[in-house]
Amino acid sequence: MYQYIKGTLTEIHANYVTLETAGIGYLIVAANPYHFEKYLNQETRIYVEQIVREDSLTLYGFSSISEKEMFQSLLKVTGIGPKSALAILATSTPSEVVNAIENEDQKYLQKFPGIGKKTSQQIILDLKGKLKADFKAEVKLQQSTRSNDVIVEEALETLKALGYSKRELKSLEKYLSKQELTTVEDAVKLSLRHIVE
Repeated sequence: MYQYIKGTLTEIHANYVTLETAGIGYLIVAANPYHFEKYLNQETRIYVEQIVREDSLTLYGFSSISEKEMFQSLLKVTGIGPKSALAILATSTPSEVVNAIENEDQKYLQKFPGIGKKTSQQIILDLKGKLKADFKAEVKLQQSTRSNDVIVEEALETLKALGYSKRELKSLEKYLSKQELTTVEDAVKLSLRHIVE
């Protein structure tokens, strides 16, 4: 079992990145590969989870240990596979997911692809009160210290992954920097409304 792989990030694609170490290029599936863009052609560490199935061996990659642990927690839920777990982490932080679970916020969980009413109920049933204390501490910390700049940066990375151009992202950066933001999700929603206007 691997904890992380350290190497040079050589490629970024829509669904995966390539991390080269000791002459081997590891294909690592990621929730939001563009999150790693600032490390392109640089040495970086990617936390990984290896999943072996009858017809495949896949490495899933994460930017932090808390992301990896949330992925592992979600996989324990009946009806959640790697694809659904990644979809949740693509636009949410682990602390935001914990917050939704602890507050039994089914609507928040149902916004992710492949997560319907039944699955959102199952996530809450299986994970409420069972997630590590450090996830909960991270929720409080993020709520009290997360700056607008960090939220804007993560929202722009998400929008980039959705296919928005550099020109659109520049315009959205100016717009978002003038807003009072509390979560990445809010920033993305505001951006999508602003584009429509």
